[in-house]
Amino acid sequence: MKETAYILQAALISAWWVGLASSQIFFAAFQFDEIPPTAFRAFFAPDIILIAALSAARAYHKNAAFEYVILGAFGYASLYCVNATVLTASGYLPTALMLLGLAYNAFLCFNNSLFRASSTNLTRNVVKTLIQIVCIWVLALIGIPYVILDAFDALALPNFGIWLYVGAFLFTCCSALGLSSSYFMVRDGAGTPLPLDQTNNLVVTGPYQYVRNPMAIAGVGQGLAIAIVFQSIPILMYSFLGALVWHLVVRPIEERDMVQRFGDSYLLYRQRVSCWIPSLRQRAT
Repeated sequence: MKETAYILQAALISAWWVGLASSQIFFAAFQFDEIPPTAFRAFFAPDIILIAALSAARAYHKNAAFEYVILGAFGYASLYCVNATVLTASGYLPTALMLLGLAYNAFLCFNNSLFRASSTNLTRNVVKTLIQIVCIWVLALIGIPYVILDAFDALALPNFGIWLYVGAFLFTCCSALGLSSSYFMVRDGAGTPLPLDQTNNLVVTGPYQYVRNPMAIAGVGQGLAIAIVFQSIPILMYSFLGALVWHLVVRPIEERDMVQRFGDSYLLYRQRVSCWIPSLRQRAT
């Protein structure tokens, strides 16, 4: 499972540098004011050697030392970017990217100790779920899209045309799907939607009767809706990459944990119900 995560990381970092080299617009979006472009390009060798190459090596050779070196490299890059953003009041996109990379690699290093069952106290789970929803929506649906739009000089009020209404409708539907999924997670799962604070029971009710991961579908749909409203290719790429990382990295680790906790019940559920495509004929029983 980690092999896929690290080869994906190596590929994305390599593609990122190709984008920086081939598009001036893309390059400008990741710059800090008052820091010469040459200083930014100086990170090419450390990125390729310490992160991309080691990620590829870790994909083919299980070695925990590689994981910690990569994590340390992202830690250093994140500190540099945060400091540069504070000093120049710019470069929010590269800083956000480095922090996401740091979180991604911390998850890969420590995921075995991160997953745990939630409390069974209903009131506590409701409060935690509401906090989770607010924090995730503010970060993923407001903060990161704002930074992306600002970096690509596309931060403007959307035009009141057909795409605004299409995007708003899609966003509303996906938000309703996410909220209803959270409701059944709390009510029937005796837990919260966050994988790091999991349910105590297998949830096969509500939207989970028809598709295994309605919350992931809701999140991707919300990102797509924002891309439609602002007619933004970078936001569309952000949504696609989020879906890709979730499907190839987070989902296998989460499903492995669910097999361990729920055994044959989850295996049967996984066999009957699709991961991404809802279907009434696949309804869980």
